[in-house]
Amino acid sequence: MPHPLQTSQPALILCLQLDPASFARLDALRQAHFPPERNHLSAHLTLFHALPGAMLEEISANLATLAAGTPPMALRFAGLRGLGGGVAFTVESPALVALRGLLASAWHAVLGAQDKQGFRPHVTVQNKVTTPQAQALMAELQDGFMPWEGQGEGLALWHYRGGPWEPAASFRFSGSGKSADR
Repeated sequence: MPHPLQTSQPALILCLQLDPASFARLDALRQAHFPPERNHLSAHLTLFHALPGAMLEEISANLATLAAGTPPMALRFAGLRGLGGGVAFTVESPALVALRGLLASAWHAVLGAQDKQGFRPHVTVQNKVTTPQAQALMAELQDGFMPWEGQGEGLALWHYRGGPWEPAASFRFSGSGKSADR
């Protein structure tokens, strides 16, 4: 049997679903500052970049179970990070880091190199621009920046087919209790 990453099925991307207000704010910035010819996506917080497409059913079952027992989680959009050719908002959330760590442990054998690296939660609003363009946006966004609180409301699984992503499944957090601690 071939390794799950070596199949003809497209890779899967797993993202956190953001609360509507945070998503709208970040997506408006992405639409305004991401080069339009390269911007095929809405704002997103990626948890895994390339899960094996051949494991769609198993991954979906795992995520459905996990989401059913997970309450919405507190997020803090804490600052900005330069990406060289872009800008991202940093996200602080111990609950998110713990959830991602749990999944990384469970899926370790099928993760690619990028997904085995450290996890630094962020939402990219600009990328693939010149360094001076990125520095200008960073300065503009930092002027008067105020951190804000948001919420992770679920997980979205996507098919990656080389361009715009195609939805595969979504899983709302529905665990009991109040929002998980930051």
